[in-house]
Amino acid sequence: MISRGEAKRVLFINPFGIGDVLFTTPVLRLLKESDPGIYIGYWCNERVADILKNHPYIDQIFALSRGDIKKIYHQSMFKGLAASMGIARRIKKEKFDIALDFSLDDHYSYVSRKIGIKRRIGFNYKLRGRYLTDKLDLEGYSGKHVVEHYLDLLKFLDIQPKVQGLELFVPDEDSKEAGKLLVTYGIKEGDLVIGVAPGAGASWGKDAEFKRWPPVKFARIADKIVDNFKAKIVLLGDESEKPIADTISGFMRNKPVDLVGKTSLVELAAVISRLKLLISNDGGPLHMAVALGIKTVSIFGPVDELVYGPYPEGKKHIVVTHEIQCRPCYKKFRLPECKRDKVCITAVSIEDVYQSVRGLLA
Repeated sequence: MISRGEAKRVLFINPFGIGDVLFTTPVLRLLKESDPGIYIGYWCNERVADILKNHPYIDQIFALSRGDIKKIYHQSMFKGLAASMGIARRIKKEKFDIALDFSLDDHYSYVSRKIGIKRRIGFNYKLRGRYLTDKLDLEGYSGKHVVEHYLDLLKFLDIQPKVQGLELFVPDEDSKEAGKLLVTYGIKEGDLVIGVAPGAGASWGKDAEFKRWPPVKFARIADKIVDNFKAKIVLLGDESEKPIADTISGFMRNKPVDLVGKTSLVELAAVISRLKLLISNDGGPLHMAVALGIKTVSIFGPVDELVYGPYPEGKKHIVVTHEIQCRPCYKKFRLPECKRDKVCITAVSIEDVYQSVRGLLA
């Protein structure tokens, strides 16, 4: 229990992608509201660190995950060992009292114990919670949103979970810079700007294709929006998604502004903050838009939108699906072999997506 008025030092641990990290922001808020004197550190991967750097409740970021260290090891065993020891020393120096571990990996709770963090709270997934002092058994996220599973860990600190929105903070200066960037592509203040994020998240690797609506359909919906709303279309994503963006651009009659692979994560957040609406697959940009209060239309296939979709549900966010008996099939962190040629995502209709966009723009 965190006694009111007693300042504690709490370490958040989440080595996953953009969406997962944003899913912890309601926990951050409730923890800080329980005692404004709490000092909060955040241990994450290098790729997502920039979306946390402007968060007012985070005092220090430790951006080096186990996955990052493995990459260094592949280059040099000695550099990998030095990086591993270095991040442990940095965290130990801060003398955290409590770790909230969202990693599902006993490596992080083991390190937390070794460096002297007395309370280690997390999930006992596949019996990996042996180094945790307080734990919830978990086979997979189901039945409620990931955010609500995360919030459940606060019960160990006698903090009552409650619905809170995701949060992402973009400084005014960054937003102004994003506006200047858009101007260089012919987008002026007052233009109706619609973002399209056709990727599906780096954390899924080669399996990301199962979460992607066909690029040709993105092209068709984008053209239809331009024709009917005189909108400016901006393609968004990272460098690995450039081939998808090129396909969309190639099929469009009205050429979009293609920013795929051309923005940092901070710049991506700033550009999203200036959109009227984002059309997206299930991935980081979707949750960034939700956290920034931007309207979204998202397309979900094998993944359960009630567990991984926009949170909390609301009128500003519409999820479009093609309902078949076998969806959602992604359960317990496993994607089974698809025997229906990804029809749950490929068969989502252009018209259904368009009508959702139209409803939000009305």
